[in-house]
Amino acid sequence: MKKKILFVCVENSNRSQLAEAFATIHGKNFVEAFSAGSRPSGKINPKAIDAMKLSGYDLTAHRSKSLEEIPKTEYEYAITMGCGDECPMVKAKHREDWNIPDPRDMDESGFNEVKNLIEQKVKTLLGKIKWAHA
Repeated sequence: MKKKILFVCVENSNRSQLAEAFATIHGKNFVEAFSAGSRPSGKINPKAIDAMKLSGYDLTAHRSKSLEEIPKTEYEYAITMGCGDECPMVKAKHREDWNIPDPRDMDESGFNEVKNLIEQKVKTLLGKIKWAHA
């Protein structure tokens, strides 16, 4: 059975979307990834779409959604992105805050730095999950 991971940021248009995409890419055989926002913007940032296109992932099928729209289940991990969101209504075995800056208004270079940071953090998390449940 796949472990469920939830990534949360404010708008669900950048950081949490990138994290969900990387968790899907790198953990597709053993995790199911979700993302949501505490105040969703209703759209995915075009910079995030372009950045993930370069990684071979299509974010155009995603949409910005609220915490009320995610499955009501217990998540293995609930990850917040440093935006002060605590997600008290989300049941999770483990909670982490990654303290990642919002790349929304960054130039392409800054945005890609944040994207790469998120990918590395997702890979580390997936390693923990895989090791703990092997």
